[in-house]
Amino acid sequence: MTATEFPWLDKTEYPFQSNYFNINGHRLHFIDEGKGEALLFVHGTPTWSFDFRKIIKNLKSDFRCIALDHIGFGLSDKPKEYDYSTFNHSLTLEKLALAHKLDSITLVVHDFGGPIGLNFAIRHPNLIKRIIILNSWLWSSEGEPEFVRFSKILRSPLLPFLYRRLNFSPRFILPKSYGVHKPSKSILKHYTKPFADRYQRNGALAFAKSLLNDQDWFEELWNQKSQISDKPVLFLWGMKDPIITPKYLEKFEQGFSKSKTVKLEESGHFPQEEEAEKVVKSVRGFLGS
Repeated sequence: MTATEFPWLDKTEYPFQSNYFNINGHRLHFIDEGKGEALLFVHGTPTWSFDFRKIIKNLKSDFRCIALDHIGFGLSDKPKEYDYSTFNHSLTLEKLALAHKLDSITLVVHDFGGPIGLNFAIRHPNLIKRIIILNSWLWSSEGEPEFVRFSKILRSPLLPFLYRRLNFSPRFILPKSYGVHKPSKSILKHYTKPFADRYQRNGALAFAKSLLNDQDWFEELWNQKSQISDKPVLFLWGMKDPIITPKYLEKFEQGFSKSKTVKLEESGHFPQEEEAEKVVKSVRGFLGS
């Protein structure tokens, strides 16, 4: 299987060579572009390595850029029956990084890529040189008013129907989470088309369920942050994010003393899509420092 077999994929937008890594009997898609220090990109939901494409196009001239698609997302396999837990995604990331002998890694995480990638960093701090965090979290949200309200939706028996039958996450949640710069229809299709039918949408549904089931694990990760709190950290934050609001940034800043913050006032949840030029400039400045 190659990326050219996906007729909806715009190779001008995503001009990368596809690679596959066998994991648990399934094929995980990843790209490995450029040479130099390793930048490891970890996406959230309902996205895939496509949402980092603008950053990778620019940085691959000076850095080795590796970005995976979690099983169930993007160009990776989407088995009907699979352990789609957030923790298992983190173990897969770990296996990929270790198999390719990555070290001195700059870890770039977004959304669910936060707990997935930072768990890997906590388990292997010796492999991590720097961390870049875009609109994510690393602690329990239980008790917060917004989460209490949202959890009622997550517990609804309609949730599997919405995700499997209506492709709810990429079709409705994703576009509404942008700030000033809205995605075009041609870009949006790159987030809806990977989930071709209801049998391929269990990965996204599992992430929604993770918000109910994994709060204790998120809190455990926060309590272990001392393993990586001495690393240089760059926060790139979309300030118009309706989902992961600026108060998440404030908590992150309190937990990581060696951090720099760039606030992107016009961005929502996807600054790497919405204000890519500013993100690239900030990342280059951080890597150069």
